[in-house]
Amino acid sequence: MPPICALYIGGMLAKVHGTAAIPERVTPDKPVIRLLPIMGAVLIAFLVIGLALPVLPLHVHDGLRLNTFVVGLVTGSQFGASLISRVWAGRYSDGAGPKSAVLAGLMAAVFSGALYLASLAFAGAPSLSVSILLLGRALLGAAESFIITGAITWGLALAGPSNAGRVIAWMGMAMFAALAFGAPVGTELYATGGFAAVASATAIIPLVAMLMVAPLAKVAPRHGSQAGILTVVRAVWMPGLGSALSSIGFGALISFSSLLAVRREWSPVWLPFSAFALALVAARLFFGHLPDKLGGAKVALVSIVIEAIGLALLGAAWDRNMGTLGAALTGMGYALVYPGLGVEAVRRAPPESRGLGMGAYTVFLDVALGFGSPVLGLIAGWAGLGAVFSASAVAVLAAAGIAVRLLVMSHKGAM
Repeated sequence: MPPICALYIGGMLAKVHGTAAIPERVTPDKPVIRLLPIMGAVLIAFLVIGLALPVLPLHVHDGLRLNTFVVGLVTGSQFGASLISRVWAGRYSDGAGPKSAVLAGLMAAVFSGALYLASLAFAGAPSLSVSILLLGRALLGAAESFIITGAITWGLALAGPSNAGRVIAWMGMAMFAALAFGAPVGTELYATGGFAAVASATAIIPLVAMLMVAPLAKVAPRHGSQAGILTVVRAVWMPGLGSALSSIGFGALISFSSLLAVRREWSPVWLPFSAFALALVAARLFFGHLPDKLGGAKVALVSIVIEAIGLALLGAAWDRNMGTLGAALTGMGYALVYPGLGVEAVRRAPPESRGLGMGAYTVFLDVALGFGSPVLGLIAGWAGLGAVFSASAVAVLAAAGIAVRLLVMSHKGAM
């Protein structure tokens, strides 16, 4: 959906004058319509992440001449920072309101782009340059945490918890649409203006999203006591663990698919990731309602198997078409794992701490990406890039056991 359309629809739907609060627990006849302006803001915000995904490994590996472990470290640092900030983002969203959380995240993204630019001044000293780049990635990780946690909490307030799967799926769809579109744009920017062009875009694009979010009405934050973090973690740890295992494949795609394409002489280098992201968007567009309708654990189980098959196919691919098919199957499978298990997390989280619950649930994904990406980098150095995707397929299959356990628990609870 073009951002200008989201802005127009947001203005027509919100009918805001000042900062009038929208009551929570509203379940509209067409919940997706209410999500469109927020989805538009998420789409624009995540362009800055999509721009760098295919070119950051090339900049670190080929530009700064650093090894694959550092590539994984730089890529994963964003998710490590998200891990640290995710619970904070959830509490902030519950306390100050999700709109404030989204705006805070967008401002942090602007400053991350400034750090990207600053790192280029020290390109002659690769260690110093990559250290500044790591700071920028860390700040972008915190920005992503506030943006997506705030957006999902906002969507849950507008559409109601009965549409949790759809909210999570559609916010993620906007996010991955931005990543898919950002990949070729980032590659073109890198080819024409180097990493400086990507860094400049990273600093400027979030300002556009801020203009979209500013006129939207606030959701009234919940007042009163919130559940403790340990209570929330105990409630969501099992779906969170399944999400973490399934996200290893996502980490492999964003960290190493462009290097795999270069090594195997596939062109363009962004094709595997874009195939992944576009398949994910399509799956969420047409099947995003299934976790709410059929049950989150059941949908997640089927999706996990599809994702694992795609990763194995990508790791063994001998030509571009086979690699693209593997990447697309990976995206199609991963598309409904996160919202499927997210439905289970929302169902278990205390209602007064739904933002914290989503933050805690997503922490498990951050752990997988923050620590898994450097480990995958070591595997790439030891056994080659193909082994990265084979190992990821094994990790993803382990999530099937979690989905089965949740499915059994759901059946017992219904008896």
